[in-house]
Amino acid sequence: MSDKVWTPLELVRWTTGYFKDNGIPSPRLDAEILLAYALGVARIELYTAFDRPVEAAERDRFRELVRERAQKRPPVAYLTGTREFWSQTFKVNEAVLVPRPETETLVRETLAREPRRIAEVGVGSGAISAALALELPEAEIVATDTSPEAVELARENLASLGVGDRCDLRCADATERIGSDFDVLVSNPPYIRTADLPSLPPEVQHEPRAALDGGEDGLDLIRRLVEAAPGVLRPGGWLLLEIGAGQGDAVIEAMRSAGAADTALCPDLAGIDRVAVARYGQAAVETVEAGKS
Repeated sequence: MSDKVWTPLELVRWTTGYFKDNGIPSPRLDAEILLAYALGVARIELYTAFDRPVEAAERDRFRELVRERAQKRPPVAYLTGTREFWSQTFKVNEAVLVPRPETETLVRETLAREPRRIAEVGVGSGAISAALALELPEAEIVATDTSPEAVELARENLASLGVGDRCDLRCADATERIGSDFDVLVSNPPYIRTADLPSLPPEVQHEPRAALDGGEDGLDLIRRLVEAAPGVLRPGGWLLLEIGAGQGDAVIEAMRSAGAADTALCPDLAGIDRVAVARYGQAAVETVEAGKS
Protein backbone atom coordinates (compact mmCIF):
# COMPACT_ATOMS: atom_id res chain seq x y z
CA MET A 1 0.00 0.00 0.00
CA SER A 2 1.72 3.17 -1.18
CA ASP A 3 1.22 6.78 -0.06
CA LYS A 4 -1.44 7.39 -2.71
CA VAL A 5 -4.88 8.43 -1.54
CA TRP A 6 -6.69 5.25 -0.56
CA THR A 7 -10.45 4.94 -0.15
CA PRO A 8 -12.31 2.14 1.68
CA LEU A 9 -13.46 0.62 -1.61
CA GLU A 10 -9.94 0.57 -3.03
CA LEU A 11 -8.57 -0.98 0.15
CA VAL A 12 -11.22 -3.69 0.12
CA ARG A 13 -10.47 -4.51 -3.53
CA TRP A 14 -6.70 -4.59 -3.02
CA THR A 15 -6.90 -6.67 0.14
CA THR A 16 -9.36 -9.12 -1.41
CA GLY A 17 -6.85 -9.86 -4.14
CA TYR A 18 -4.00 -10.14 -1.65
CA PHE A 19 -5.97 -12.55 0.50
CA LYS A 20 -6.90 -14.64 -2.56
CA ASP A 21 -3.23 -14.89 -3.49
CA ASN A 22 -2.48 -16.09 0.04
CA GLY A 23 -5.20 -18.74 0.13
CA ILE A 24 -7.54 -17.04 2.61
CA PRO A 25 -10.92 -18.86 2.38
CA SER A 26 -13.25 -15.81 2.49
CA PRO A 27 -11.09 -13.00 1.12
CA ARG A 28 -13.61 -10.20 0.56
CA LEU A 29 -15.53 -10.79 3.77
CA ASP A 30 -12.32 -10.84 5.79
CA ALA A 31 -11.11 -7.67 4.08
CA GLU A 32 -14.36 -5.88 4.90
CA ILE A 33 -14.47 -7.01 8.53
CA LEU A 34 -10.85 -6.05 9.19
CA LEU A 35 -11.11 -2.69 7.46
CA ALA A 36 -14.31 -1.81 9.31
CA TYR A 37 -12.59 -2.78 12.57
CA ALA A 38 -9.49 -0.71 11.75
CA LEU A 39 -11.66 2.31 10.90
CA GLY A 40 -14.01 1.83 13.85
CA VAL A 41 -17.12 1.74 11.64
CA ALA A 42 -19.85 -0.72 10.66
CA ARG A 43 -19.23 -2.72 7.49
CA ILE A 44 -22.04 -0.91 5.67
CA GLU A 45 -20.18 2.36 6.15
CA LEU A 46 -17.38 1.10 3.94
CA TYR A 47 -19.83 1.54 1.07
CA THR A 48 -21.89 4.50 2.22
CA ALA A 49 -18.62 6.44 2.50
CA PHE A 50 -16.72 4.48 -0.13
CA ASP A 51 -14.79 7.45 -1.54
CA ARG A 52 -13.61 9.15 1.64
CA PRO A 53 -9.80 9.19 2.11
CA VAL A 54 -8.41 6.72 4.63
CA GLU A 55 -5.84 8.40 6.86
CA ALA A 56 -2.28 7.09 7.20
CA ALA A 57 -2.75 5.98 10.82
CA GLU A 58 -5.88 4.05 9.85
CA ARG A 59 -4.03 2.39 6.97
CA ASP A 60 -1.22 1.41 9.32
CA ARG A 61 -3.68 -0.29 11.69
CA PHE A 62 -5.31 -2.06 8.78
CA ARG A 63 -1.98 -3.10 7.26
CA GLU A 64 -0.94 -4.86 10.46
CA LEU A 65 -4.24 -6.75 10.65
CA VAL A 66 -3.95 -7.81 7.01
CA ARG A 67 -0.36 -8.96 7.46
CA GLU A 68 -1.20 -11.05 10.52
CA ARG A 69 -4.26 -12.60 8.88
CA ALA A 70 -2.33 -13.58 5.77
CA GLN A 71 0.90 -14.73 7.41
CA LYS A 72 -0.16 -16.27 10.74
CA ARG A 73 -3.75 -17.19 9.77
CA PRO A 74 -5.56 -16.55 13.07
CA PRO A 75 -9.36 -16.43 12.81
CA VAL A 76 -10.63 -12.94 12.01
CA ALA A 77 -12.61 -13.06 15.25
CA TYR A 78 -9.37 -13.27 17.25
CA LEU A 79 -8.04 -10.19 15.44
CA THR A 80 -11.17 -8.12 16.07
CA GLY A 81 -11.94 -9.69 19.45
CA THR A 82 -15.61 -10.26 18.62
CA ARG A 83 -17.91 -12.68 16.85
CA GLU A 84 -21.66 -12.55 16.13
CA PHE A 85 -23.82 -15.46 17.26
CA TRP A 86 -27.61 -15.60 17.57
CA SER A 87 -27.69 -11.94 16.41
CA GLN A 88 -25.61 -10.90 19.42
CA THR A 89 -21.98 -9.80 19.62
CA PHE A 90 -19.65 -11.82 21.84
CA LYS A 91 -16.13 -11.09 22.94
CA VAL A 92 -13.76 -13.90 21.98
CA ASN A 93 -10.09 -14.67 22.48
CA GLU A 94 -7.74 -17.63 22.13
CA ALA A 95 -9.10 -19.19 25.33
CA VAL A 96 -12.38 -20.11 23.60
CA LEU A 97 -13.70 -21.53 20.37
CA VAL A 98 -15.02 -19.03 17.86
CA PRO A 99 -18.84 -19.44 17.87
CA ARG A 100 -20.04 -20.96 14.59
CA PRO A 101 -23.35 -20.72 12.72
CA GLU A 102 -23.92 -24.49 12.85
CA THR A 103 -24.03 -24.34 16.65
CA GLU A 104 -27.22 -22.30 16.35
CA THR A 105 -28.84 -25.66 15.48
CA LEU A 106 -28.02 -26.77 19.02
CA VAL A 107 -29.68 -23.64 20.41
CA ARG A 108 -32.81 -24.09 18.28
CA GLU A 109 -33.23 -27.73 19.27
CA THR A 110 -32.78 -26.87 22.95
CA LEU A 111 -35.37 -24.09 22.74
CA ALA A 112 -37.84 -26.54 21.19
CA ARG A 113 -37.82 -28.47 24.49
CA GLU A 114 -38.86 -25.32 26.44
CA PRO A 115 -36.59 -26.08 29.40
CA ARG A 116 -36.74 -24.23 32.73
CA ARG A 117 -33.51 -25.63 34.22
CA ILE A 118 -30.55 -25.96 31.85
CA ALA A 119 -27.06 -27.36 32.35
CA GLU A 120 -24.31 -26.61 29.82
CA VAL A 121 -20.92 -28.34 29.72
CA GLY A 122 -18.15 -26.41 27.99
CA VAL A 123 -19.51 -22.87 28.21
CA GLY A 124 -16.62 -21.32 26.25
CA SER A 125 -17.50 -17.75 25.30
CA GLY A 126 -20.97 -18.16 26.79
CA ALA A 127 -22.68 -18.00 23.39
CA ILE A 128 -25.01 -20.98 23.90
CA SER A 129 -26.01 -20.12 27.47
CA ALA A 130 -26.55 -16.48 26.53
CA ALA A 131 -28.74 -17.33 23.56
CA LEU A 132 -30.86 -19.67 25.70
CA ALA A 133 -31.13 -17.14 28.53
CA LEU A 134 -32.21 -14.39 26.13
CA GLU A 135 -34.91 -16.56 24.57
CA LEU A 136 -36.06 -18.16 27.83
CA PRO A 137 -36.33 -15.34 30.38
CA GLU A 138 -37.60 -17.69 33.11
CA ALA A 139 -34.85 -20.25 32.67
CA GLU A 140 -32.13 -20.99 35.22
CA ILE A 141 -28.76 -22.02 33.77
CA VAL A 142 -25.72 -23.71 35.31
CA ALA A 143 -22.66 -23.95 33.05
CA THR A 144 -19.16 -25.38 33.49
CA ASP A 145 -15.82 -25.17 31.72
CA THR A 146 -12.40 -26.54 32.57
CA SER A 147 -10.76 -23.24 31.57
CA PRO A 148 -10.79 -20.40 34.14
CA GLU A 149 -10.11 -17.96 31.29
CA ALA A 150 -13.16 -19.20 29.40
CA VAL A 151 -15.37 -18.94 32.48
CA GLU A 152 -14.24 -15.36 33.06
CA LEU A 153 -14.88 -14.40 29.42
CA ALA A 154 -18.29 -16.09 29.45
CA ARG A 155 -19.16 -14.22 32.64
CA GLU A 156 -18.27 -10.94 30.96
CA ASN A 157 -20.34 -11.73 27.86
CA LEU A 158 -23.36 -12.85 29.85
CA ALA A 159 -23.24 -9.73 32.01
CA SER A 160 -22.99 -7.45 28.98
CA LEU A 161 -26.14 -9.05 27.56
CA GLY A 162 -28.02 -8.63 30.84
CA VAL A 163 -28.40 -12.34 31.66
CA GLY A 164 -25.49 -12.86 34.02
CA ASP A 165 -27.72 -13.06 37.07
CA ARG A 166 -29.49 -16.15 35.68
CA CYS A 167 -26.36 -18.04 34.64
CA ASP A 168 -24.30 -19.75 37.32
CA LEU A 169 -20.82 -20.35 35.88
CA ARG A 170 -18.47 -22.86 37.49
CA CYS A 171 -14.92 -23.92 36.66
CA ALA A 172 -15.19 -27.72 36.62
CA ASP A 173 -14.62 -30.79 34.48
CA ALA A 174 -17.65 -31.97 32.52
CA THR A 175 -20.63 -32.51 34.86
CA GLU A 176 -18.66 -32.17 38.10
CA ARG A 177 -20.23 -29.56 40.41
CA ILE A 178 -23.14 -29.11 38.02
CA GLY A 179 -25.90 -30.66 40.12
CA SER A 180 -28.98 -32.60 39.07
CA ASP A 181 -32.70 -32.41 38.22
CA PHE A 182 -32.20 -30.42 35.01
CA ASP A 183 -34.67 -30.37 32.13
CA VAL A 184 -31.83 -30.21 29.60
CA LEU A 185 -28.13 -30.99 29.47
CA VAL A 186 -26.57 -29.31 26.45
CA SER A 187 -23.01 -29.29 25.15
CA ASN A 188 -20.83 -28.52 22.15
CA PRO A 189 -18.04 -30.87 23.23
CA PRO A 190 -14.71 -31.51 21.50
CA TYR A 191 -15.44 -34.08 18.80
CA ILE A 192 -12.49 -34.03 16.39
CA ARG A 193 -10.33 -37.15 16.25
CA THR A 194 -6.84 -36.56 17.62
CA ALA A 195 -5.27 -37.86 14.41
CA ASP A 196 -7.22 -35.29 12.37
CA LEU A 197 -6.04 -32.25 14.32
CA PRO A 198 -2.87 -31.63 12.25
CA SER A 199 -4.90 -31.49 9.04
CA LEU A 200 -7.36 -28.87 10.28
CA PRO A 201 -7.34 -25.45 8.57
CA PRO A 202 -4.71 -23.06 9.99
CA GLU A 203 -7.43 -20.87 11.49
CA VAL A 204 -8.86 -23.74 13.54
CA GLN A 205 -5.42 -24.71 14.81
CA HIS A 206 -5.28 -21.35 16.61
CA GLU A 207 -8.28 -22.39 18.71
CA PRO A 208 -7.82 -24.14 22.09
CA ARG A 209 -6.89 -27.78 21.57
CA ALA A 210 -8.85 -28.87 24.64
CA ALA A 211 -12.04 -27.61 22.97
CA LEU A 212 -11.30 -29.54 19.76
CA ASP A 213 -9.62 -32.83 20.67
CA GLY A 214 -12.20 -35.55 21.16
CA GLY A 215 -9.72 -38.39 21.52
CA GLU A 216 -8.98 -41.35 19.28
CA ASP A 217 -12.43 -41.52 17.70
CA GLY A 218 -13.62 -38.03 18.65
CA LEU A 219 -16.15 -39.33 21.17
CA ASP A 220 -14.28 -39.27 24.51
CA LEU A 221 -16.23 -36.46 26.19
CA ILE A 222 -19.41 -37.34 24.32
CA ARG A 223 -19.39 -40.79 25.94
CA ARG A 224 -18.80 -39.27 29.36
CA LEU A 225 -21.75 -36.92 28.91
CA VAL A 226 -24.00 -39.70 27.63
CA GLU A 227 -23.16 -41.82 30.67
CA ALA A 228 -23.50 -38.92 33.12
CA ALA A 229 -26.78 -37.60 31.71
CA PRO A 230 -29.16 -39.84 33.72
CA GLY A 231 -27.68 -38.49 36.95
CA VAL A 232 -27.91 -34.87 35.83
CA LEU A 233 -31.36 -34.84 34.27
CA ARG A 234 -34.77 -35.09 35.86
CA PRO A 235 -36.93 -38.05 34.68
CA GLY A 236 -37.83 -37.31 31.09
CA GLY A 237 -35.03 -34.77 30.65
CA TRP A 238 -33.14 -34.19 27.42
CA LEU A 239 -29.48 -34.47 26.42
CA LEU A 240 -28.48 -32.44 23.34
CA LEU A 241 -24.98 -32.70 21.90
CA GLU A 242 -23.34 -31.07 18.91
CA ILE A 243 -21.51 -33.75 16.93
CA GLY A 244 -19.22 -34.00 13.93
CA ALA A 245 -20.11 -35.23 10.46
CA GLY A 246 -20.46 -39.01 10.37
CA GLN A 247 -20.66 -39.48 14.14
CA GLY A 248 -24.44 -39.70 14.40
CA ASP A 249 -24.90 -43.48 14.44
CA ALA A 250 -22.19 -44.07 17.04
CA VAL A 251 -23.55 -41.34 19.33
CA ILE A 252 -27.13 -42.56 19.07
CA GLU A 253 -26.00 -46.12 19.86
CA ALA A 254 -24.17 -44.85 22.94
CA MET A 255 -27.25 -42.91 24.05
CA ARG A 256 -29.47 -45.96 23.75
CA SER A 257 -26.94 -48.10 25.61
CA ALA A 258 -27.07 -45.56 28.44
CA GLY A 259 -30.84 -45.92 28.73
CA ALA A 260 -32.19 -43.22 26.41
CA ALA A 261 -35.70 -44.00 25.24
CA ASP A 262 -36.13 -41.34 22.56
CA THR A 263 -33.24 -40.42 20.26
CA ALA A 264 -32.90 -38.32 17.13
CA LEU A 265 -30.38 -36.64 14.82
CA CYS A 266 -31.00 -33.04 13.77
CA PRO A 267 -29.37 -31.56 10.64
CA ASP A 268 -27.84 -28.10 10.39
CA LEU A 269 -28.60 -25.73 7.50
CA ALA A 270 -26.08 -27.58 5.33
CA GLY A 271 -28.00 -30.84 5.83
CA ILE A 272 -25.30 -32.40 8.03
CA ASP A 273 -26.42 -34.25 11.15
CA ARG A 274 -25.21 -31.73 13.72
CA VAL A 275 -27.12 -32.42 16.94
CA ALA A 276 -27.81 -35.73 18.67
CA VAL A 277 -30.81 -35.70 21.00
CA ALA A 278 -31.82 -38.20 23.67
CA ARG A 279 -34.49 -38.36 26.35
CA TYR A 280 -33.77 -40.18 29.59
CA GLY A 281 -35.61 -41.36 32.65
CA GLN A 282 -38.80 -43.04 33.70
CA ALA A 283 -41.07 -40.51 32.02
CA ALA A 284 -39.47 -41.24 28.66
CA VAL A 285 -39.72 -45.00 29.21
CA GLU A 286 -43.40 -44.73 30.15
CA THR A 287 -44.10 -42.69 27.00
CA VAL A 288 -42.55 -45.36 24.82
CA GLU A 289 -44.36 -48.20 26.65
CA ALA A 290 -47.70 -46.39 26.33
CA GLY A 291 -47.18 -46.15 22.61
CA LYS A 292 -46.71 -49.92 22.38
CA SER A 293 -49.92 -50.77 24.24
